[in-house]
Amino acid sequence: MFRHIVLLSWIAEATQDQKAEVAAQLAKLPGAIPELRGYDIGVDAGIGPGNYELAVVADFDSVDGYFVYRDHPAHVAVLNEYIKPILAARAAVQHEL
Repeated sequence: MFRHIVLLSWIAEATQDQKAEVAAQLAKLPGAIPELRGYDIGVDAGIGPGNYELAVVADFDSVDGYFVYRDHPAHVAVLNEYIKPILAARAAVQHEL
């Protein structure tokens, strides 16, 4: 198994509707990308200052599955249309399970 973890933080001007739409659009990806074996989206609980605001944990059978996800048109569309316009910071890590 191969895991991809992403943390996202939004610009100050991002609205609650925009943030919610990011999560809603990401939630559609498992139905569009069969290589996803597990997919969890979590909004920060807001109990620690300075935290990132959204986490995504995606699991794949192999690194090749991750590459399919990374480059998949549905994923790229979510990045370009919903995430990038309000993105302030991103952190990511990939690792074998």
